[in-house]
Amino acid sequence: MLRPVALATLLLVLSLAGCATSSALKSGSAKAVTATQSLPPPDTTAASGAYVGVSDYRVGPLDLLEVSVFQVPDLNRTVRINTSGQISLPLIGAVRAGGKTVTELEAEIAAKLSAQYLQDPQVSVFVKEFSSQRITVEGAVKQPGIFPITGRTSLLQVIAMAHGFEELADERTIIVFRTIDGQKMAALFNIRDIRAGQAEDPQIYGDDIVVVERSGVRSAYKSLIDGLRGLVGFSAL
Repeated sequence: MLRPVALATLLLVLSLAGCATSSALKSGSAKAVTATQSLPPPDTTAASGAYVGVSDYRVGPLDLLEVSVFQVPDLNRTVRINTSGQISLPLIGAVRAGGKTVTELEAEIAAKLSAQYLQDPQVSVFVKEFSSQRITVEGAVKQPGIFPITGRTSLLQVIAMAHGFEELADERTIIVFRTIDGQKMAALFNIRDIRAGQAEDPQIYGDDIVVVERSGVRSAYKSLIDGLRGLVGFSAL
């Protein structure tokens, strides 16, 4: 069950955090914080199913696709999905691509081509650039930044994307920020417990922000971290 931190405390913590963090955390004010180790998925996942697995990645706006038709090179195209989730292809015009897996999109393009133009076309779709699902990693990691994700991605995998922890990273203090029902929420995770199999490795979604704290440093997040630890029963190692 989600337990919101008192709004006054939250606003104070976030106002302090805004002075010390990068622009990724400065954009927008959080309205709620949850102290659960299992944040619910973001609002977009139920409809899109974008995180079933790597092979079932569902393409989205701004992804760059290579579409090819076997033995018909004139129909081959490199196209970027527009903000409405559509692409435009020779002969068949606009095709809704957003929210479909590569296999589903291949089948739809083939069906449209076979309806009027080709007999049993063999269509291949390759995602050349993953742009629609990105996460931000900040704090005590070797390579902070914004990274694309291509399917089901765990917190441990995200840390690996950022080339691991800095020397002074506090592996017990990883905060994941996520927007749920229009509210920014956060949960605290302990990588040591996850690696030891004592806690679940949580799934990370597009637009999540992962912040790794530095050990022994009194940061702008200290009040938030202390509050979350108290609510979820974290113990110091």
